[in-house]
Amino acid sequence: MPEIRPFRALRYAPEVVGDLTLVVAPPYDVIDAELLRRLLDRHPKNVVRLDLPSVELGDEPDERYRRAARTLAAWRSDGTFHKDPRPAIYVYEQAYEVPGSGIERTQRGFFARLRLEAFGPDSGVLPHERTLEAPREDRYRLLRATGVNTSPVVGLFDDASGSASAILASIATGRPEIDVTDDDGVAHRLWLAPAEGDHAESVSELLRIAAGGAVTIADGHHRYETALRYRDERRMSRSCEEDPAFDYLLMLFLETSAEPLTVLPTHRVVHGLGAAGLATLRDGARDLFDVATASRSSLETAFGGAETAGGNGRFGLWTRAGGWILTARREAFATGEASGGPALRELDVTLLGAALERLAGIDAWAVAGGERITYTKSVAEALDWVDRSIADADAAFLLEPTPVRSISAVAREGDVMPQKSTYFYPKALTGLVINPHEW
Repeated sequence: MPEIRPFRALRYAPEVVGDLTLVVAPPYDVIDAELLRRLLDRHPKNVVRLDLPSVELGDEPDERYRRAARTLAAWRSDGTFHKDPRPAIYVYEQAYEVPGSGIERTQRGFFARLRLEAFGPDSGVLPHERTLEAPREDRYRLLRATGVNTSPVVGLFDDASGSASAILASIATGRPEIDVTDDDGVAHRLWLAPAEGDHAESVSELLRIAAGGAVTIADGHHRYETALRYRDERRMSRSCEEDPAFDYLLMLFLETSAEPLTVLPTHRVVHGLGAAGLATLRDGARDLFDVATASRSSLETAFGGAETAGGNGRFGLWTRAGGWILTARREAFATGEASGGPALRELDVTLLGAALERLAGIDAWAVAGGERITYTKSVAEALDWVDRSIADADAAFLLEPTPVRSISAVAREGDVMPQKSTYFYPKALTGLVINPHEW
C-alpha cells in the first residue's frame, strides 16, 4: 500500500511578492516559448525561473539548472519563500468550465508527500504511460541541482464511500490561504490543514483512505521516474540516514469517484499520405468501421463542443475530400495478435493506432518518430491543418476523451497507454507549494 505523509511546504510570502497570481505558472510541459516569455515578464520572481530555467547566452552545460538552484537559495534567504512551521496537507480546489461545453465543475484534492516505490506487480504506485528520455533527463538535472519538487505528480485514488470528498469539502469551507485565477479562468484555492490541531482527525482519516489502495499516476510520469533515479543515487551516498526526505515526492491526490474528473482528447493529424494513401485509407476504413458522412461543422459539434463520455470507439475523420464519423466494429479489430490486457485493447486510442497501422502503414515506431503524426487539443486546428495542407497534412482523426475508469484499469493490468492518450484538465499550478527534500 502507498505511504502518504504531511509535510512542511515552501510557499511564497505574499507580503514580499505581492499578488500571487503573478508568480505562479502552469506546469513546465505545457509552457511554449511565447508563454515562457510572458511569465518571465510578469514578475521577477515567477516560479518559472525555478521550474523551467532558460538557457542564457554563454551558458555552460547544466548552468541553467545551477542558476535555478542559486535563485531558490536566494529567494529562501530574502524571505520570498517561507517554510511552514508544522507538517500539513494542503487541500486544493479548482473551479473551472470544461472547455467547449459550458459545464462548470469543482475539483478538490490535496497535496502531500508520497513515499517512492519502484513500479511492479506489487507496487502501491501504478503508471499508465511511457516516458521519453529527454524530459526525464531535464527533470533529473533540475531535481539534482535544486533538491526540491517544484511541481507535483498527480495521483488518483478511489473512495466509493464518499468520505474523502466530504472531508475535503469540510476543510475547504474557511477562508483559503491562496485564491488566484489563472489565464484560462480557472480559480485555484488552497487551504492549510496541519496534521496536529483542529484538523488532525480529518487529516489522519483522509490519508488513511487515500493509502487504502494503489495510486495511479495521472500526470507527471517523467517527474516520478526522475525522483526514483534521484532517490537511488542519494541512497548510495547517504545509506545510513533513516527515512530520508528524498524517499518522498510531492503529489496532488485526486479521488476518482465523487467528482467527475476531466480528461480532454488529443486529436491526430496524419501527414504525407498522398492521393494513393488517402484512397487506401478511405476505402479500407469500411472494413473496420461503420462510416457516416459528416460535414466540417458537424464534426466540430460532435468532437469539439459538448463534453462526451468517450470509450465508445467513435472517431471523426476529415480530409480535403470531406468528412466522416467512424464507429469501430470491435470484432474487426480482433483479428491478428493483440498485445496487452483487455482494458488496453479496448481503448479508443489503441483502436485508432491499429487502424492507422493497418490502413496507412503508420506503426508505433513511426508515431514515436513524430514525423507522421501531429497532436493537438483543438478540433478547429486539426481541421485547419488539413484544409491548408500545412506540413503535408492529409487527414485529421478526431477523438473522444479517454474515461478515467479506463486509465485506472490499464494501470491495474500492468499495461501502459499509447502516446498522447490523456490530457487531464485543469492542470495544477506550479508555485502553490514546493516540497523541499528536508524535514
